[in-house]
Amino acid sequence: MNGFSKEFEYLNKIVEAGSFSIAAEQLYIAQPSLSQFVKRLEKNIGAEIFDRSHAPIQLTEAGKIYLEIGREIQELQHSREKQIQDLGNFIQGQVRIGSSNYRSSTLLSKVIPIVKNRYPHIHITLEEGKTKELEDFILQGKTDFSIVLHPFFNPGLQYIELFREELLLVLSSSHPLCIHKDYTLSANSKYPILNPHKLFHEPFIVMKEGQRLRSSFFEFTTENGFFPPIVLESGDMSTAQTLAAAGVGATIVPAKLAAHCTAPIPPCYFSLRNFLSDWQVVIAFKKEKYLSKAAKTVIQIIEEITKND
Repeated sequence: MNGFSKEFEYLNKIVEAGSFSIAAEQLYIAQPSLSQFVKRLEKNIGAEIFDRSHAPIQLTEAGKIYLEIGREIQELQHSREKQIQDLGNFIQGQVRIGSSNYRSSTLLSKVIPIVKNRYPHIHITLEEGKTKELEDFILQGKTDFSIVLHPFFNPGLQYIELFREELLLVLSSSHPLCIHKDYTLSANSKYPILNPHKLFHEPFIVMKEGQRLRSSFFEFTTENGFFPPIVLESGDMSTAQTLAAAGVGATIVPAKLAAHCTAPIPPCYFSLRNFLSDWQVVIAFKKEKYLSKAAKTVIQIIEEITKND
């Protein structure tokens, strides 16, 4: 890592952590060393980068400018390296992918072994996060592309569509609505349809802030005029699905997760196509960003896998 990259790794970590002590701990360096590093940098540029009067620590206006332009410089350096590397016929280099835990386990777990087998000189790194974080990773130059949902939270992104994914309501198989088969068959899904009015007092397990599935839950309940009690918030869709199967509450999951359910007794699934649009799963990247041969190769393999899945 060169000095320039190290400098911005330190600054970004302080911003993410919100304090010098936490950032130093995560960087495995002493806090006084990190503080002195920032003070020297502030002296060199003639302005304070951080406003230390707030908790968590915040960037000053000068700090915002310094960090934003620094990210642009880093991105240009990264692009230069990739373009020079691509002058040869050999496909190699680092590919940085943004993905949710869910996509990593259900999609990238199939993609990465194929990449390693076909192209041993491509090195993949993963940046995992929530939906909006994955978009931010692209704009911040942390990833070459991210697997996200369209429409986006942020402008400035373009995309390649991979597939559409249905959203499903999940109930325990011991739920009265499942036992008594109080539902109808669907004309546009292999899953049956449940009247949402039967869920008015049903407790729900919902995703935490920043996850698209949380927005889908509130869209579904608001559009149908009911506000069920929230029994639990989870950051993991698989956990929510398993808890729903155990009877803790209802939840909403994407269809591909249903195929990977590990609950001892599988739950009941109901189509929400009459109430919620299918998710549009895409590969997103920054507009006018240079994608290396290695990145394009990985994208082609992802497309290959999703078409055959």
